[in-house]
Amino acid sequence: MDLYNRIYEKLEKAGQLHLLSTYDGLGDEAKASLLQQLDAVDFDLMGKLYEKASAASTTEVTPAFNEIEPLPYLDTTKMTDAEKVALSRVGLASIGKGELAVLTMAGGQGTRLGHDGPKGTYSIQLPGDESLFEIQCKGIDAVAKRAGYQPHWYIMTSTINHGDTVAFFEAKNYFGYPKEKIHFFPQTMIPAVTEDGKLQLASESELLRSPNGNGGMFISLANCGLLDVMKAHGAKYLFVCGIDNCLVKMADPMFLGALLTDEKQPQATAKSYIKRDPGEKAGIFCRRDGRPGVLEYTEIPTLYAEMKNDNGEWTYGDTNVLNYIFTLDAVERLAALGTEYHIAVKKLTYLDPETKQEITVPKGYKFELFLFDTFLYLDDLQVVRIERTEEFAPVKNPTGIDSAESAREMYLEFERTNPRKWEEQI
Repeated sequence: MDLYNRIYEKLEKAGQLHLLSTYDGLGDEAKASLLQQLDAVDFDLMGKLYEKASAASTTEVTPAFNEIEPLPYLDTTKMTDAEKVALSRVGLASIGKGELAVLTMAGGQGTRLGHDGPKGTYSIQLPGDESLFEIQCKGIDAVAKRAGYQPHWYIMTSTINHGDTVAFFEAKNYFGYPKEKIHFFPQTMIPAVTEDGKLQLASESELLRSPNGNGGMFISLANCGLLDVMKAHGAKYLFVCGIDNCLVKMADPMFLGALLTDEKQPQATAKSYIKRDPGEKAGIFCRRDGRPGVLEYTEIPTLYAEMKNDNGEWTYGDTNVLNYIFTLDAVERLAALGTEYHIAVKKLTYLDPETKQEITVPKGYKFELFLFDTFLYLDDLQVVRIERTEEFAPVKNPTGIDSAESAREMYLEFERTNPRKWEEQI
């Protein structure tokens, strides 16, 4: 049976034959592309996700836990310089052996910032006009010079910005970093579904899909073969961060050293900072039903949100910074396990199969995997508390809180005061 007939039977069984409505009018290349996209769809999974989405739209969802308790943490804000240097030297020795790989999640566009292009190509208007990508590259290179080894850098893009991201690096000559040590890979996509359970076409030869969320990072790495590449290069640990924090300490030796010296030998470590107030809109680290995890601010009861310990600190105050290190063994296991998809009710724009005109509907379903859900599958998680002003300056809005403007001010203040002068002793 040829591919077309096999796809036809697959769609007929799933009640999705409308996805071939444009097929006859396509050229050979476009036909092959559409069939390839449809062949990759797990229609059994999509059916289950639609059932879950339909039920969620009519049923009040309660948080999926019975009991929470705080996670222990390593507070680097109260360490002496000598203690920080000692941890950093442990991490730097590991980096020098090629044991750390670095991964940046950079699948977004800069639309919200008024920028036409991948978010990583955006400049926050520093004196040197560096883009977010260049800031991160400089950070990795600074550690590499101390370690005597340049880590491999993996950049997760999306189908929307992959080509533009690669072209940007080529135009900038990879910021002087070895081209062979920078690896780009697109995030895995998953179809969106309209309210009646139908998958749709985005264009005559393209299935309507969206990125499968930052929790799909491990699956995406495995699918494109880069997990095997990491192992072949001798990596044992994977540093993970997002593109939009201009103060992130790339390939942070102290962070890695904290993981390596933890007697519990956890499978991952995560940075945190103390929340500003009980109602801050940020997820917090805790233990959920005995497993490490993150509780969204919408889930935590007021009693717990306002609780303080004997030191007068928030009992549940360690917020999720989106900066982690995983052991590669954990990455492999999480890529194989996967996690549960979350449902996002979104406006959808697609090609009407009858009129061949683009239409927009106010309600449809997109599906995402959340990276912090993977913690529930770990035996243990180390939390490393950091100083917010030294390591967290997100670039999300054009002005105001968490904006390019506020991030620039924080970055320049950090450069002016140099609060991490102790790093010169490493």
